[in-house]
Amino acid sequence: MRMHNPPHPGQVIKQLCLEPLGVSVTQAAQALGISRKTLSAILNGRARISPEMAVRLSIAFGTSAESWLNQQTQYDLWHAEQRRKQLQVTKLAV
Repeated sequence: MRMHNPPHPGQVIKQLCLEPLGVSVTQAAQALGISRKTLSAILNGRARISPEMAVRLSIAFGTSAESWLNQQTQYDLWHAEQRRKQLQVTKLAV
């Protein structure tokens, strides 16, 4: 069952990883080996979690890369489902 309007993974990173540790965006970006701009885009929901970013997050926060990719997939799928009626697709039947 899909979650109702799941949060963007960036929101999860911000609220459950960075804030409890008292880590700034700049500090987190340095630890992840990425630019502050890249991390900021993720945290603000303007960028997706890539497989490489999922691995970086798993190393930094002791989580699994799969969990980050699953969160991104659930977020993307929920938003795609909201546009279902706008898609012009014809059902194929045998």
